[in-house]
Amino acid sequence: MKAEFRANRTRAKIHGTAERPRLSVNISNLHVTAQLIDDDKGVTLAYATTVGSKQKGSKSELAAFVGSEIAKKAKKAKISKVVFDRGSRLYAGRMSALAEAARKEGLEF
Repeated sequence: MKAEFRANRTRAKIHGTAERPRLSVNISNLHVTAQLIDDDKGVTLAYATTVGSKQKGSKSELAAFVGSEIAKKAKKAKISKVVFDRGSRLYAGRMSALAEAARKEGLEF
C-alpha cells in the first residue's frame, strides 16, 4: 500500500512534454526497463531494457547498462533534458545506479 501512495505522490508532481519527456523506470526482480514518455501525446519516444539482452553482471550493473543505453537513445532523438520518474521505488541502489549512468552519458535531470 505504501508503494502505491509513493508512486501516486511522485507522478502527481511530474509531467513529461516533448521538450522534456518523463524518464520512467521500472525495476523488477530480474529486469530493468526505462522509457522516455511524452505525456502530452501519450507516446514513448525511446525505450531500453535488459529483457532479451545478453548483458551479464550484478543487478546494479544491469541498471547502469540500461541507464547508459537510454541516454544514448535520447541523444539520437535529440533529447538532453528529462524529468526523472522513479515510480514507487526509493532513490537508492539500482535506481541510483541507473540515474548516475544516464547522467554520465549526458542526460540532465
